[in-house]
Amino acid sequence: MDPLEYFESELEDHAAVLADTRGNLAESFGRMLRIWVTAIESGNKILFFGNGGSAADAQHLAAELVIRFIEDRKPIAAIALNTDTSALTAGANDLGFEQVFARQIEALGKPGDVAVGISTSGTSPNIVAALKMARTMGLVPTALTGRDGGLMPGLTDGALVIPAQSTRRIQEMHITLGHMLCGALEQSLKLV
Repeated sequence: MDPLEYFESELEDHAAVLADTRGNLAESFGRMLRIWVTAIESGNKILFFGNGGSAADAQHLAAELVIRFIEDRKPIAAIALNTDTSALTAGANDLGFEQVFARQIEALGKPGDVAVGISTSGTSPNIVAALKMARTMGLVPTALTGRDGGLMPGLTDGALVIPAQSTRRIQEMHITLGHMLCGALEQSLKLV
């Protein structure tokens, strides 16, 4: 393998996915931002959850909102459901891994909160179950996904479906768009 060739090839692939994302997701981005703004202005919170790399993104984005992203401002209510190892392991052991996020939504979610399921395939059973629970409880279910969206767009009020097949490219766009949502939310709320 030629490292320079690989370097160039990966950046070209990233740039192509970025261009497709830019050309296809502006309206969906605006819809997602409106959902987030409405929830926070109404005193609600954002609940993120995902598996693997998507769990890392969920934790990352929740931290950006609770602590700060760009501006020093009041905290924004957000939590990553995949960070509580006791709840995850007890839920997986007692209820099955498919229910670990749905159970936390049931315990912590309130009508008007936003549930943000993150899955590159859109078919992760525990993410799908949590989005269904969110809908049942009156939360606003949303998603960050990829490929053809899997099951998630049909379960949500807003979905950012990255037009790519590669997990790594989808994850790159998830964190990029997640950062953009955090920045746009800060600007929209004008929190001091």
